[in-house]
Amino acid sequence: MTSVVEDNLSLLSISLSPFIYIHFFLFIKFYILLFFPNSNQKRIHARYKSMASSSSSQSWIYDVFLSFRGEDTRKTYVDHLYNALVQNGIHTYKDDEALPRGETIGPALLKAIDESRIAVIIFSENYANSSWCLDEVTYIMERKDERGQIVMPIFYHVDPSEVRKQKGKYKEAFAQHELENNKRVEAWRKALKEAGNLAGWESKLVANGHESKGIKEIVNTISSRLFPVFNVNEDLIGIETRLQDLKSQLEIGSGGVRMVGIWGVGGGGKTTLASSAYSELSGKFDGSCFVENIREESIKYGLEKIQEKLLSGILKQIQVEVGRVEEGRHAIKNRLCHRKVLIVLDDVNHLDHLKALAGSHDWFGEGSRIIITTRDNHLLFAHKVNVIHNISLLNIEEGTELFCKHAPRDSRPSKEYKLLSKDVIFYARGLPLALKVLGSFLCDKDINEWRSALARLKKIPDTNIVEKLKISFDGLQPVEKELFLDIVCFFRGEKKDESMDIFLMFVSFTLV
Repeated sequence: MTSVVEDNLSLLSISLSPFIYIHFFLFIKFYILLFFPNSNQKRIHARYKSMASSSSSQSWIYDVFLSFRGEDTRKTYVDHLYNALVQNGIHTYKDDEALPRGETIGPALLKAIDESRIAVIIFSENYANSSWCLDEVTYIMERKDERGQIVMPIFYHVDPSEVRKQKGKYKEAFAQHELENNKRVEAWRKALKEAGNLAGWESKLVANGHESKGIKEIVNTISSRLFPVFNVNEDLIGIETRLQDLKSQLEIGSGGVRMVGIWGVGGGGKTTLASSAYSELSGKFDGSCFVENIREESIKYGLEKIQEKLLSGILKQIQVEVGRVEEGRHAIKNRLCHRKVLIVLDDVNHLDHLKALAGSHDWFGEGSRIIITTRDNHLLFAHKVNVIHNISLLNIEEGTELFCKHAPRDSRPSKEYKLLSKDVIFYARGLPLALKVLGSFLCDKDINEWRSALARLKKIPDTNIVEKLKISFDGLQPVEKELFLDIVCFFRGEKKDESMDIFLMFVSFTLV
């Protein structure tokens, strides 16, 4: 056995790249630490986000309800606005698009107003000519007060004062309504006055009167109201500093196309960090897409489906077909080379993934940013990314805070649980996944169950944690797996600290 190990170690020093050494070292280090939780703390790298979410007690079917006078704007401005909203994933009600045939228009529209989070009123020159439009805006303003609905007016070639004070065309329209002795005139006047006082847009002023740019600005504002980018959630321990470091490496606004890799051990918070950056920055780009679990998805569905998902996400199209992978490469390059995009490629484990989804910098438009998360930094070097961001695990203070969030000790004897908590935190070695899994497991256990669980973990690590780390091992080539097992056998029976010293010396020597 000894000679075989020596032969294989010799092969290891000759055949493997420095990146594989580092990969081996990290995996062995974390694997040993999980089995031997009493290692020297100085040997451990020390130093997590889930998307913040909001909930509302109000149930809404539609994101936006469009109120407009069809004869003025249905086939022009409203048509362009509606399509822009839909392309940005905003569920919008427009009567000729959403009204089932044969349904009475009055009750259907009133119901749609009730079911919409935002009402956008397009005040055009002849809007007040229609008693139906005036009934509609009156109902909208009533629901605004009763249900907290957001109302956003767009003054399309109309001055807000004309609406607010019923001047110009609006004055002429009301003169006709009064001539007809309409009893609803006072309610209409009140509604228009209130709507005219709301903050909105004057179409001739938005984007200097360029309608397409103006519509884009309006859609972005509506999107930010519907899907606000939240500040970092307090439950995401240590995320603020890590996010700032990543943003500085992305160099948003500096021009060019930049690819940044996030590298680290499984369960260390790579995806969480990438999600945080994506949530905060995606609104600054012409298009964005977060492609999750590429390692698993490529096996299940193939790279072609991932290419289609990427294109449909950025282009806001329901379905995109690319055929073969090579066709997908050309489609991504041809359709995104002039767009400023933000793309996250999550859990990449093969160079072919990067070649198929982000082949080179010139695939994307000026100002684009590509974020790649992976356990294999060799892929990042090979793909020539601009910078590699090494994920930092949690330090003792951060680990303690995260663990306590998942295993509260409010009603327990603080001294005993505090000591046991330190053992758990020391065992987890700053790995967010381990701290969350163990905290959730121990949260409802008594003191004796804590002791028993800790004793068991020191002999048999939690399967959820080991499986996450084992993915790195599974991704190695067969010869590399054999070498890994030889290294483990080589240290069998030796003291852990001494084994780590020998291994570190071996890696340092072979890297020279």
